[in-house]
Amino acid sequence: MKETLTVLKERRSCRKYTARQVEKEKLELILEAGTYAPTGRNFQSPVIVAVRDPETVKELSRLNAEIMGTDSDPFYGAPTVLVVFADSTVNTYRDDGALVMGNLLNAAHALGVDSCYIYRAREMFKTQKGREFLKKWGLDEKYEGIGNCILGYGAEGGIRPVSERKKGYIIWD
Repeated sequence: MKETLTVLKERRSCRKYTARQVEKEKLELILEAGTYAPTGRNFQSPVIVAVRDPETVKELSRLNAEIMGTDSDPFYGAPTVLVVFADSTVNTYRDDGALVMGNLLNAAHALGVDSCYIYRAREMFKTQKGREFLKKWGLDEKYEGIGNCILGYGAEGGIRPVSERKKGYIIWD
């Protein structure tokens, strides 16, 4: 239990990456951890798309930036993106997908891989280009984007130190 708590306490979002790709063996373990996230009634509504192709990563980043109204790289140069989708016909789909995201982030840290949860997946895959990606990946429009988990190895200055936990975070009854 101590090791698990250490992973949870030490994981931080990384916002600056080197070009070094995540090793396939580590990526497979991270993905496996995502598949073991709890889901409502064990329906396992989420699907994870692993993207390592640099051109596709760049296009996804551009699509995300467009939604933000910027031309910056919201994926911070990360070489891998795990896009989590979930079947919107399942009433717990958003919660299911968010739990998958948490497992991916924590498993990455446990394996020495840096990560960050990047939002706006819902909006990305409602665009024409986003629907083209869904089709390419064999997903129909009932799948909604939940989040983008970027992965890689942090560059200097990419991870901020842990901040104090806020007062009142826990209320005892």
